[in-house]
Amino acid sequence: MVRFVLIFAVVIIQYVYGRPPLPPLPMKDGCYLVSPEVEIFRVEGEAIILSFPVFVRVLEVRKIAPPAAKFIITKDNGTDSVSYQGEGRVQQNNKQLWFLPAKASDSGEYICTYRNETYCVTGSITLHVYESSSVDIEKLSYPISATVGENVKFRCPSLSDFNKTDRLIEWCKDSRPADFKLGRGGSSCWDRGDLMIPAVRRSHAGIYTCQLRVLINSQQYNVSRAILLHVQGVDPTIATTEPDLSTTSNPGLSSSSSSTVHTPIILPPVIMSPQNGTIFESSHGSGLELFCTVLAECEMVDSTVVTWLVNGQSVASSYLDDRALQGGRRVTRVSESCQIEMRLIFVSVTEEDVRIELKCVTQNQGGMQEVIVQLQLEDSSSTWLVVAAVAVSFFLTVVSIFFYVLFKPKRKKKMDYILARQSSTF
Repeated sequence: MVRFVLIFAVVIIQYVYGRPPLPPLPMKDGCYLVSPEVEIFRVEGEAIILSFPVFVRVLEVRKIAPPAAKFIITKDNGTDSVSYQGEGRVQQNNKQLWFLPAKASDSGEYICTYRNETYCVTGSITLHVYESSSVDIEKLSYPISATVGENVKFRCPSLSDFNKTDRLIEWCKDSRPADFKLGRGGSSCWDRGDLMIPAVRRSHAGIYTCQLRVLINSQQYNVSRAILLHVQGVDPTIATTEPDLSTTSNPGLSSSSSSTVHTPIILPPVIMSPQNGTIFESSHGSGLELFCTVLAECEMVDSTVVTWLVNGQSVASSYLDDRALQGGRRVTRVSESCQIEMRLIFVSVTEEDVRIELKCVTQNQGGMQEVIVQLQLEDSSSTWLVVAAVAVSFFLTVVSIFFYVLFKPKRKKKMDYILARQSSTF
């Protein structure tokens, strides 16, 4: 009975007061700070749209800004800030900043600010724009891992902010046009702008570039994305009979004359965190940041892949779409090894995300390691259970006092009269 009363009290309290309050945001210079967005890497000469999904989601969850709120986007130059208005090459459009087209000098940190009489909230994003003549395509690429024989499907990522034309997306592999159309006998094909590779092989590994023309303000601009496909495993081979060279060698040549070739040993990367089976908790609708930290030999850092997978797919190709972003690869030296860190940001966590298989995978020539983690929504009932218990105890105390006063036995008047007669004199 008591348990039922407590559960009923929890339901009533959640209905009246809602979910527990969110933790306060950090503050700097009088403004609340939102976690930085995933860094953006692009090439000059193309159209770029900077958006702030994490920042906007925080405002929505905390119900700070109305739908028609105005925002100011500035570039932080260290000593002063530059804002963008009008119809120039760089212009602000609501909560976005458009570069039409971008230049290498546009690289830097951009701040989005919402301010009213009560709040001042800021979010930030770092943009890297490389010159086309000196760009390292691997820095611009979205990593994807696959296993030999697997059916691979990926799409051109981070295009949701653009108004696409009806033209098909053009795919290139290793800077060469890729012939992926049906009927050509190739192993890949088109699928509404997505690229499909049935029964992937080692030879399919490489850098794929998707290119298209987008329409902005009645003008066309180039937009491209790069995907770095890593294929692990061994291609299936057809068994053939070959002569046994050990039986046809020169009998006069002694076995001791054979030379031994020493090959260097490459240590596989090791995932330091998170541990396999780790559960990350977040409240419904709130953002969440995950970090995958890998330890590898410094000589193998450039060829070591660290990526997050959602149900075996890349984050960009998964159902999460724009609710999760991967990026911010950072390499630091630790003693005689190097540490690689890959960040995964959930703009908002929902009940659907609890059932996914979230995996961090790292691989180089020395081997591969992966860990599986899980998301879990915070159970607010445990927090409110204490509040409910206190509330129920107070309620029961008040009710007990009320009933005690209501049903308190009254003293008989006749007894009072007799006592009064005994104490009086005639």
